[in-house]
Amino acid sequence: MIEQKLAHGIENIVPAKGLEEKLALSKKENRPLIIKFGMDPTAPDLHLGHAVALKKIREFMEAGHEIHLIVGDFTALVGDPSGRNATRPPLTPEEVQKNADTYVAQLSKIFDTTKIHIHFNNDWLGKMNFAEILKLLTQATLSQMMQREDFRNRYENNAPIALHELIYPIIQGYDSVAIKADIEFGGRDQLLNCLCGKSLQESMGMNGQTVLTMPLLCGLDGHIKMSKSKGNYIGLTEHPHDMFGKTMSIPDFLIPEWVELTTSWTPAEKADIIADFKNNTVNPMEIKKKIAFNIVEQYHDKESAQEASDFFYKQVQQKGLDSKEFTEVLWQDLPNNQTITLVDLGVHLLNQSKSNIRRLIEGGGISVDGEKINDIAYVLHNNGSEIKLKMGKRGFFTLK
Repeated sequence: MIEQKLAHGIENIVPAKGLEEKLALSKKENRPLIIKFGMDPTAPDLHLGHAVALKKIREFMEAGHEIHLIVGDFTALVGDPSGRNATRPPLTPEEVQKNADTYVAQLSKIFDTTKIHIHFNNDWLGKMNFAEILKLLTQATLSQMMQREDFRNRYENNAPIALHELIYPIIQGYDSVAIKADIEFGGRDQLLNCLCGKSLQESMGMNGQTVLTMPLLCGLDGHIKMSKSKGNYIGLTEHPHDMFGKTMSIPDFLIPEWVELTTSWTPAEKADIIADFKNNTVNPMEIKKKIAFNIVEQYHDKESAQEASDFFYKQVQQKGLDSKEFTEVLWQDLPNNQTITLVDLGVHLLNQSKSNIRRLIEGGGISVDGEKINDIAYVLHNNGSEIKLKMGKRGFFTLK
């Protein structure tokens, strides 16, 4: 029964009987399994996509197993090539440490971080000499690395592949050797990296880890996996209003996937809601409201979820500007207190990239004093009068 519960929702188990065998080993040796998951601190925000695996890891913790987080402070200096179509610029040690410092607080949104073991892989990788690294590299071949879809695509398109990227899966795999992992978790795109860990363990006479991969959550745009770099994500520590509103923006066709991967409902409850969607018995917007409420409740609390729901109704569904809640913005708090481009103001107020704000303007998503602005070069001037701004579906501001 416990095996079925732990296996539920896992996309791949390698080898196929691996989970069953590891749980039997745990019982035989009367010890908890060592569960490994790694994070390269290349960006400081954890999001709902990360939470898919993290919530499954929590189930293993609740079953009595040891959870080991590997913060890839060494491997982040190389840069994980997974899913990349270009070389990722390596981070400085200062950037790595700054991002890593935020992770434990964010992880506390999902499980008790006082009960997990936290490692930094520079503790072992940073101490290896060149001869030891060369010996490690003998455990893999170029043909194995080129099986990766991202490398293969870049090679076929004559896009550069740096040599340090090719060795990333090997040095990341060594983390499994260092902590003697029984099981490693990752996303579907991390399968080769995780299998490298299994292979290295076996080549060194160890019992190879079982690899468990979870589905990749599609981002807000409905096209690619949720990613900080793509801006299509919901961070675990975002404000309840933003969490709720962003969830409401997902395309309707993502509803079944988001019900399965982001909510905390039981399998039976999820099945009923997905059936309502597929049978057109409930308005998709009402289902998205339930999903949004559940997400906010998971990462904040029920009161915040209700407040966010009320705020969404007032700011988006209720018609008329008089019903909206405008946030006051002072010129003196802006980078320039006399003039500012609409793009720069959007970046400042919405905390989005310039390219996202430009797309919002070109799509008619920003209004100044009730007039839609489509000019990405539009400039606002401080003439002493209040300026009413509508940015996107939920952003209402008074510039004064």
